[in-house]
This record gives sequence, C-alpha cells and structure tokens, in this order.
Amino acid sequence: MIRFEQVAVRYADADRPTLSGVDLTVPEGELVLLVGPSGVGKSTLLGTVSGLVPHFTGGVLSGRVTVGGRDTRTHKPRELADLVGTVGQDPLAHFVTATVEDELAYGMESLGLAPDVMRRRVEETLDLLGLAELRDRPIATLSGGQQQRVAIGSVLTPHPKVLVLDEPTSALDPAAAEEVLAVLQRLVHDLGTTVLMAEHRLERVVQYADQVLLLPSPGAAPVLGAPADVMALSPVRPPVVELGRLAGWEPLPLSVRDARRRSAPLRERLAGTAPPVASTASGPATAPAPAAPPAPRGGLLGRLLGGRRHTAEAPAPSEAAVVARADGLGLRRGRVEALRRVTLSVAPGETVALMGRNGAGKSTLLSALVGMLEPTAGSVLVGGLHPFRTAPREMVRRVGLVPQEPRDLLYADTVAAECAAADSDAGAPPGSCRALVSELLPGVPDATHPRDLSEGQRLALALALVLTARPPLLLLDEPTRGLDYAAKARLVGVLRGLADEGHAVVLATHDVELAAELAHRVVILADGEVVADGPTARVVVSSPAFAPQTAKVLAPQEWLTVNQVRTALGPAQSPETGPSTGSPA
Repeated sequence: MIRFEQVAVRYADADRPTLSGVDLTVPEGELVLLVGPSGVGKSTLLGTVSGLVPHFTGGVLSGRVTVGGRDTRTHKPRELADLVGTVGQDPLAHFVTATVEDELAYGMESLGLAPDVMRRRVEETLDLLGLAELRDRPIATLSGGQQQRVAIGSVLTPHPKVLVLDEPTSALDPAAAEEVLAVLQRLVHDLGTTVLMAEHRLERVVQYADQVLLLPSPGAAPVLGAPADVMALSPVRPPVVELGRLAGWEPLPLSVRDARRRSAPLRERLAGTAPPVASTASGPATAPAPAAPPAPRGGLLGRLLGGRRHTAEAPAPSEAAVVARADGLGLRRGRVEALRRVTLSVAPGETVALMGRNGAGKSTLLSALVGMLEPTAGSVLVGGLHPFRTAPREMVRRVGLVPQEPRDLLYADTVAAECAAADSDAGAPPGSCRALVSELLPGVPDATHPRDLSEGQRLALALALVLTARPPLLLLDEPTRGLDYAAKARLVGVLRGLADEGHAVVLATHDVELAAELAHRVVILADGEVVADGPTARVVVSSPAFAPQTAKVLAPQEWLTVNQVRTALGPAQSPETGPSTGSPA
C-alpha cells in the first residue's frame, strides 16, 4: 500500500539529511509502528506519506513515495485526501470548524459524500471514540485529550485506506488510549485499513503492532521487522521489554500478559524485599490535607459518599510548610462545572502527579494555581498570595507553568534568542537557560527556529524557559508529550534535582510510568472532584487504569519501576548489562 524507494529528505541549511536510505514497503491492512529517539525524522517520514513533505514543509525530497499507486511528489495533500487520513502532533492545527459534530462531518462534506452517509458515519464515530456527549460542544472548550479524540475521529469518518498518525495517544488518558487503539485494530483487522503510526509511549501500542519500523538515528537507514525482534535492538523500548531484558526472558514480552506468565520466578526472588519509598528533600512526603466533602451526587454512589469525608493518613501540613493550598475550590468554565470542592496542599520538595480521565479538571486546577482562572468558590493561595488577584510579574517569581501547547511560550526566531530573553526576564546569569536546554535537549543548535523543532523538542525548550526563573512551585501540563524515553529520563533528573532543592512540582499527566518514577503523591480527579490522594504506590498499584507496567506484572507486590527491580536484584544478579532506556533513570 505504501512504497518507499530510496527516499531521502534534506531541509535547507541542514548539515545532513533528516531521512536517508528509506527503501521498504508497508503492506495493506497492517498496523506499522514507527519508533526512534526524538529528532530522528519520524514526523518527516509520516509527512512524506501524506504529501505534507515537501509540499508544505519545504526541503528536498529525493527518491519516490507512492500510496495506493499515487506519487506524493506529484499529488498534493488535497489530492490524497480520499486515500490518506492524517493526524499530526498538534490537534489544534487540524481543526477547521467550531463544534465537534461539524468537525467530524467536514472531511466527508469536502469529498462530496451523501448527507445520509455522513449522518451515519458521524454517529458511528461518536460512539466509537466516546464523543457522543460532546457532540454539540465547541472544540475550544474541550480538554487536550478530548480534542485529540475529535481530531482522530475527523479523519476516520471519510474511511481512508491509509491512516497516518503522529503521537495519537499522547494526550489521552489510559482508558481513552485503549479505546482509540481498539478502534484502530478494528479498522486494520476488519476493513483492511493500513495504519502507519509514530508513538513514544510504546508501552501502550507495541503489542498491537504487526511490524515495527525503527529509525535508530538521524539519517540512518531504517529497520523494519517483527516487534519483538526490533525491540531487542531498539535504543527505545517500553518498561515491559526492559523488565524482560533484566530478567533474561526470551523471547522478549511485548504485553503485560506475556510478562506475567513468566514472572513467577522473578516475584519469588523479590519476595521479602521492600521497594524503596519516595521521599522529599526534607524527608518523607508530607501527607495530604483532608479533602472537603464531595458535592452532592445522585444515585447510589452519591448516597454512599454524600455524608463521608475523604480522610487523610496524617494531619495537614502547617501553612509555613505549604507552597500552595486550595480549600474547597470550585470553578466553572461556561456551562461546565470543571472543579468541585477541591482541597489540596503541596509542600516544598514534594512532587505531586494529578491524574484522571480527559476532562476531569487537571488542567483547570493548574490554571487556577497559576492565576489564569478565577475560582467561583473556595480559595487558592500560592506563596501566601491569591494568584488571580496578583499581578503576573509578581506571580512569576512564585509559580511557573509549562502548558500542554509549548508554542504558547515561544515567540523568538531562534533558540538562542528565546534563552536570552528567559535569562533577562528571570534575572538569571547569561547562559543559564541555554545550559538547561543542553541538559534537556542536547545537540540543538542556537540558530534553530523553534517552529523547526519537533513537538517534544519544543516542550523541552519551553520547560527550560520556565525553569530558568527557578520558581518555588513548578506546574507542568502533560510534560512528557512527544518525549522519548531518553528525553523523559533527562526530564526526571531535572525535576528530581529541583525537588531536592526544595521546589514543589505538580504535574498533570496521563503518563503512568512518569508518575511511578517521579511522584511522591498521586491525586486522582474525576468530574472535577478529588477521588484519591495518597502515596504513589498505594494509589496506583490497586488501579487497573493508572498502574504502571511493572506494577501490573509484579502485583500484588508494590514494585513501580524497572529501576527499583534492578536495584533490588543488584548488578551481580542482573543479566542486563546495558543502560536502562525503558523507564526514566
């Protein structure tokens, strides 16, 4: 279905090709997973299939790419629209209309499909992706994950023969990601759709792939093969594969189920050994404050919860030991009650992961903490100030936010100019921001324009800009979106260093592996309410949705990461000799 013939892509002013020597065939009716470190050209390879490269991105394409017999050099994206459906890393750049239902219908209308066909396909897609309740909602009011589902749905309705997806699950909660992957499998298995997908969260998708296409380094020839074979030599691999390498399992497992079938001897070796407990710089993580009673709800659950309080395991920290506190926080966004009676405190040196399904209120809570949204009930204090009532220039010294869309923070024409501006704004010594960029994003030249960076690279740059001011409270919204495992490991190292220095870190994330590696506490939100708040191991191990792969494999023991297991086994007992790449170090 897709044929690459000696394909290479070189952009202007680049000292080497982004892609080189791509010569392979993607068969019809297969799901092919494209993997590799950040910046190796995955998005560029996808763009050659959709026609975006070189028609919209520029650069020089040599060789030949054909999709269903059409040459993408001579067919522009609009001439491939009936054949290829594309969803990029940024769903906002994809939307044309204002509401969910209109967006799902737009592609079919452009192709001139009959109204009754359009009506049926819209309803099917709403049900497939769990969007029925959002059909009339303005797209601008949706969460990032909900927008991503709409973007995927809008390319499904025309029934293309080829789907090109760039990080399709990056902003989705675990349950929504499973639903989307199930839909893709159904399209592949039942309709013969060809799916070419790039994804960094391999723990979610590698077990569903028919083949894996590895780009090992920029300009290097790709490797196409069976998932287990490619994972054995890939520089990026999911935790379950990393655990298999550590335990010496052959062949390597690709799913939690495969790993659990072989894990009994490993569980026996770990029996009686306690996993290390995360602690803050000043000692064990402070126990969370008691949450306020949930808002009244209907049905049996409402009657059971209505008169009860979510009790904490220890008294709340004193005001002197708190960087940020929300008390009975309520917040409405238009018709939606986004937060209801949320009580939360964050202590210095503590890392808190906010988790929950898309639309649960995580980003809204971060926006309230930074002062972007005004509470409609309760109160928020950060550094003793009310964020919404305090001038932004004053708040920036107390709290920094890295948003889901890093481009919102990027205005300059080069990486060097962005860093210079960040140093000036923060009153930091020249070169402070650039040093952080080099740590998070090695190898990016000063003259690079931020728009030429990948989504993950832009995120790392935005994080460096915010970290330059060293705010006591750092807020991050989906900070690993678009990051490979090595970049995630570097991010974890930076955030741990900040926590050790006494900075408080709050991250809203769907990345259960990141929460397991980094967070002292996990707070789970549902429909704007806090439904769980406690130590990471206690909260996530018992959760089918939010447990990391290692916890699922080794349950009921409370092991969260491969690194914990590696430390417990000791170097003498571990068959693994290479560095860890499957989970942050």
